[in-house]
Amino acid sequence: MVDILDDRPLKGRGTVSNRVGRFEAHARMRTDDGWARAGHDGWDEEADLEVAAATQVRLDTSRSVISYNDSPDVNFDRSINPYRGCEHGCVYCFARPSHAYLGHSPGLDFETILYAKRDAPALLAKELRAKGYTPQPIALGANTDAYQPIERTERITRGVLEVLRDFRHPVGIITKSPLVLRDLDILAPMAADGLARVSISITTLDRDLARKLEPRAGTPQRRLDAVRQLSQAGVPVSVLASPMIPALNDAELEGILAAAKEAGATQGHYILLRLPRELGDLMEEWLRLHVPDRADHVLSLIRQCRDGGRNHAEFGTRMRGTGVYAQLLTARYKLAVKRLGLDQRRWSMRCDLFQPPPQAGDQLALF
Repeated sequence: MVDILDDRPLKGRGTVSNRVGRFEAHARMRTDDGWARAGHDGWDEEADLEVAAATQVRLDTSRSVISYNDSPDVNFDRSINPYRGCEHGCVYCFARPSHAYLGHSPGLDFETILYAKRDAPALLAKELRAKGYTPQPIALGANTDAYQPIERTERITRGVLEVLRDFRHPVGIITKSPLVLRDLDILAPMAADGLARVSISITTLDRDLARKLEPRAGTPQRRLDAVRQLSQAGVPVSVLASPMIPALNDAELEGILAAAKEAGATQGHYILLRLPRELGDLMEEWLRLHVPDRADHVLSLIRQCRDGGRNHAEFGTRMRGTGVYAQLLTARYKLAVKRLGLDQRRWSMRCDLFQPPPQAGDQLALF
């Protein structure tokens, strides 16, 4: 007889389950075949689960590194993501469903089976040298965090920044990691020339809630400290109060923005929780485990903001939602950023300084 076991949270991981992606033909589940009940020694379920959830880093062999988009909802048309998957383990991450394209689960696989683009700096230099390339600000880490824990040893993001610095190319970084401070020696001089900016994501100021929502990300206080140090170094910083989850952290919107202002941020933004594809089920599992008394209320409010569903992917409304609740959140945000002076819409990023550096074999200029 085989018993089906309930999924259970693992220490340091965000999602509860590892349900397969939408392209897989078969489902999988945890089972107990009676081995432990039969009295066999040496089997340790806790140890098995920890081994199964260990982080793996694999090589990403993509032949290009710059991704382009035509979304009217973001203020950049190109981005670089040094990693696929993200060890931060944020349960709400809208990038989770992309792991299904690799044959992995958007659940635990997304935060444990990671792909590193180790040749990203070389590929970037080649693409920037391409005939006809026209510079526009590049967003670094728009899908998965460019400063997730494995960056400490992989150092791919730093390599990408070195290339952008050498080419005098503008870059905007999106992260929730204090590790960005490691690269201040690159970012501060670039910022002085109008070539660099950083956006720090802060979901909550409640450390206990943050640990459950985003278990391997920096604490809220460390992120605010990063805002302060970046600002003091002359790097323009904005803060993303994101995502706002109805009846869970949305009451903190004004508090997050005020803390960001005090730390030196010059812009503030927010995004309403998005639940594309498999993420809807993963988020519901998390809610029923961690806040069972509020789960139904949270899900009801999400549906009210998403035209009756759990997600609404249309340009123009996907970041803010629709309906009365979403309108109220937007009104609160606008009042808060106006009062705090965080309503500056854009930074000017210089593209006129772009200049590919000479390489071995180049013909020298005559004059």
